[in-house]
Amino acid sequence: MERAAENVKGHTTDATSDLGAYLRARRAQVTPEQAGLPTTPGLRRTPGLRREELATLTGISIDYYVRLERGKETHPGPTVIDALARSLLLDPYEHQHLRELAAHAAHAPGQPPAPGHVVRPQLRALLESVRPNAAYIVSRTLDLLAFNPGALRLFAGLADWPEQQRNFARYAFLHPAARAVLADWDEQARACVGRLRALAGTEPGAPDLADLVNELRTKSRDFADLWDRFDIKPHAPDPKTFHHPDVGDLHLGYESMTLEHSYKQRFVVFFAEPGSPDYEKLALLDAEHGEPDSGLARVPLVG
Repeated sequence: MERAAENVKGHTTDATSDLGAYLRARRAQVTPEQAGLPTTPGLRRTPGLRREELATLTGISIDYYVRLERGKETHPGPTVIDALARSLLLDPYEHQHLRELAAHAAHAPGQPPAPGHVVRPQLRALLESVRPNAAYIVSRTLDLLAFNPGALRLFAGLADWPEQQRNFARYAFLHPAARAVLADWDEQARACVGRLRALAGTEPGAPDLADLVNELRTKSRDFADLWDRFDIKPHAPDPKTFHHPDVGDLHLGYESMTLEHSYKQRFVVFFAEPGSPDYEKLALLDAEHGEPDSGLARVPLVG
C-alpha cells in the first residue's frame, strides 16, 4: 500500500496528501463483512476494503478514487464526501473531519497562525473561581498554559517536569506515573492522539505539531501505533477516575470547552459535587503544600 509524502513519520506535508492518507487509513479498518459485501474464499492481502470495493460502494470510478488517495483530485464534491463517509462507516465527528480535509485540499491553506500561548487575564479569574475543582487551559497541541493549584497536582508527577515540557500527550505516553494515575489510560491516550491527528488535518505544516509528533513517535510505540490509525475522536464527556498517590481514588465530572477569543485554546475542568468525598479530596489537592506556581503570572496578558 503506497504512502503519501511525509515530513515526519505519519504526518503528511500538505492537505491533499492528508486527505488521501485518511481515506487509506479508514479503508483499512472496514471489513467487507461490515460494508455488507459478500465474503470470498482465500486470503485477502488487503486488511480492509480494496480500492475498487470502496469505489463501488461509493458510486465512483476506481480511477477517480485512486486520484483521491494519491492527492491528484483535490475538489471532491459534497455528494462524494458524504458517500465516502457512508461507505467507510464514519460517525458524525469523523464525517466532519473528512469534510474539513477535503475543504483544505481544495483551498490549499497557507501557513497556519502562530501557536496561541497567550492567556487572557479574564481566564485567570475563571480558573480561580472554580477552586477547589481542578481546572486548566491547554493549547491546541495540548501544552499546559495555565492552571489552578489542584489541576497540576491532580496529574501526579506532572509538576516534576519543567514548564516547557508540560504537555498532556507527553504526560500520557512518556511519564512513568501516567498509567497508574489515569484509570482509563487507554481512552485518555486515544483521545490525546485523536486531537493531535485532527489538528494535523487542518494545520498540516505546523512545525510545533510536527516536532511533538516526531518526539512521541520516536519515544512511544503505543503513540506510533495509535497515530497510524488516523482515529480523530475527542474525549467522551464521561466521568473520569484518577488513582492518586496522595488522596486515593477520585471520580470526577469532566468538561472541555473551546475558548472563543483565544486561538484554539480550551478550558478543561474536573469537578465534584460540593460536600461529596471526591470534592473533599479535590480540596486537599487544592490546598496541599502551599500554592504552586500556576503559570499565570509568567504568560503575556495581552497580544
